[in-house]
Amino acid sequence: MAAIRLKTVYQETIVPKLIQQFQYKNIHEVPKVVKVTVNRGLGEASQNAKALEASLSEIALITGQKPVVTRAKKAIAGFKIRQGMPVGIMVTLRSERMYSFLDRLINLSLPRIRDFRGVSPKSFDGRGNYTLGVREQLIFPEVEYDKIDQIRGMDISIITTAKTDEEGRALLKEMGMPFRDQ
Repeated sequence: MAAIRLKTVYQETIVPKLIQQFQYKNIHEVPKVVKVTVNRGLGEASQNAKALEASLSEIALITGQKPVVTRAKKAIAGFKIRQGMPVGIMVTLRSERMYSFLDRLINLSLPRIRDFRGVSPKSFDGRGNYTLGVREQLIFPEVEYDKIDQIRGMDISIITTAKTDEEGRALLKEMGMPFRDQ
């Protein structure tokens, strides 16, 4: 239900505002969110299999989709990692699940962060894509405090079709992303 809400807001109000702001000639030039990736690196997963299982269930609960285990490409003796060992998990969200996750992230989770003054407007990559790091999974209302064994963070990347950071920032700001003033 929440996915439909953010998508209709995008189509009915955000698209006309962006066309007016950036003087687009064609509706297909308007930037849109293509996908959202949620990534968690698990350094301790090589020694602790329970950490991997707990993270898999947490990320699946938060995103509504089963995560993929990422494995080490080569051995690194200093980190006690052999080739093929699990080093993280990730989920790529598109269409309905993506809009649903973004809606929950912007309206429910980010405001729950302690001393929250907004997300950094500088975390764009130069091509209109935005990445933010979350320090703890407790900001998501789906996660119960009693069920977690350890506080772990995650990286959330929002990939857009925007050509510049300015266009990407305008798109996310219209969607409700709380950017802090510089």
